Amino acid sequence: MKVLLHVCCGPCAIYPLEWLRSAGHEVTGVFYNPNIHPFKEFARRFETAVQWAKGVELSLMLDDAYGLEEFITLVKEDLKMPKRCAHCYRIRLRNVAQKAKTGGYDAFSTSLLVSPYQQHELIREIAEEVATETGVAFLYHDYREGWKRGVEQSRELELYRQPYCGCIFSEQDRYYKGAGRLLAHV
Repeated sequence: MKVLLHVCCGPCAIYPLEWLRSAGHEVTGVFYNPNIHPFKEFARRFETAVQWAKGVELSLMLDDAYGLEEFITLVKEDLKMPKRCAHCYRIRLRNVAQKAKTGGYDAFSTSLLVSPYQQHELIREIAEEVATETGVAFLYHDYREGWKRGVEQSRELELYRQPYCGCIFSEQDRYYKGAGRLLAHV
């Protein structure tokens, strides 16, 4: 089967690509992540995905447009989890499914499904909705089984590993908890 794999970043795509190839699928990747903030983080993840894809001989479609404004516009009414995450998943999965449709792919999948920190069932639900909308099958697999292996391989390859999901709000969630206590003493 010809599969288009959404690549949220190089490290997270390691195991999904390995699994898809071992299952006999012909895989192409696509980097489309308008949620990532700040721009330096976006550029670093983009460069890491390109570096990794070259190393594993993965053809990678690249969308290097920094889409923060589009992302913010979508989530501005629903800034709390899980609603903002649903918007984020939907925009990325819809983009990938549409590329799969126009490119003649049989199915699409996403490396988001490797992370134990993502909302797995919500991703699956949205991907299935998008599959129905576009007429392109969603190839589901619970890649979390290979998350640790992907982490180890990314370290061996010395790939940049991001410290938060990607959006400005997840960055705030990660860092503000400690900063709030710190700032209380200023």
